[in-house]
Amino acid sequence: MMSTARAEAPQDNPPLIEDAFAMLRQEPDKWAVFLDIDGCLLDLAPTPDEIVVPPDLPPAIEKLRLKLGGALALVTGRGLAYADALFDPFPFPIAGLHGAEMRGPDGAMIHAEAPPAFAQLKHALSEEAKSMPGVLIEDKGAAVAAHYRLAPQYELALGERMRAFAEAAGPDWALQLGKMVYEIRPARASKGDAVERFLSAPPFHGRLPIALGDDLTDESMFAVANARGGLTFRVGHHEAKTCAQGTVESPRVVREMVVG
Repeated sequence: MMSTARAEAPQDNPPLIEDAFAMLRQEPDKWAVFLDIDGCLLDLAPTPDEIVVPPDLPPAIEKLRLKLGGALALVTGRGLAYADALFDPFPFPIAGLHGAEMRGPDGAMIHAEAPPAFAQLKHALSEEAKSMPGVLIEDKGAAVAAHYRLAPQYELALGERMRAFAEAAGPDWALQLGKMVYEIRPARASKGDAVERFLSAPPFHGRLPIALGDDLTDESMFAVANARGGLTFRVGHHEAKTCAQGTVESPRVVREMVVG
């Protein structure tokens, strides 16, 4: 699995998102686009069920994908089924669960399977979380997330318990930190590996990547895009340490660029 170590990107002349989208529309055969969902395309919400998708966004993404000859993919920590429901009726190429499951441009699927022992672990975690009011357990199938956005007072205690659960899950699973969330996910998956797989096949092959994300899980994606000579942007939290080359104020700005 590709290392997620983060080297600092030069910031003397950071790229602008407006220029990046102008270039990809002028030379659509040259670029491939990789978009995170939560906190990048869509505004974060207190719970996953409260995420709002503007009605003009899915068709705008599809229009951009077609202009790029199909070289656009969503790269998310969400499960594939969850993302598909958000952007219905468009089954975009996607890497879900940080790349553990994927759907290629040709519709070919890679599924992530969880053994019965992992289902037992998720049940135990859900039972334990009942003692932490406001902590939300999200069952992602082959991954499980514990959100504490509504209960920040449990950050440290929840982190300790999630580390214990991740250790109990075994070497095939890893603890992933994110914005107000701890997640236990397949250890051999990363967004960077997912982008590499996309870039190895048509219509992505031979193109320069433009990658946008907002969280720690996106750093491996940024690293791959940087190494491939592409452009990378971190959305929000401009003070955060990142290897992205540029920053974007908010998901609203990203949506404006996509809608055009």
